[in-house]
Amino acid sequence: MIGVALHFALGCVALALLFNGWRLLRGPSLGDRIMALDTMVINAIALIVLIGIAGGNDTYFEAALLLAMVGFVSTIAYCKFILRGDIVE
Repeated sequence: MIGVALHFALGCVALALLFNGWRLLRGPSLGDRIMALDTMVINAIALIVLIGIAGGNDTYFEAALLLAMVGFVSTIAYCKFILRGDIVE
């Protein structure tokens, strides 16, 4: 039963990544593109965690944690660059 749930979750996350990619390419404003990129990072983290659960390997969870930290910092830096034109003051 858990295998069916994992395959269903992997399909849903893959579909969400596809929709996020569409929003990233066709977003009407820059804010929509930033939010799509941040959501893609969250979905990639979910995909890595699901692969880790399916494979039973703990290394994937550490990779997901590192991607979460890098994704958060990059989103903040990109928003600050858009807002002020400079990342480091």
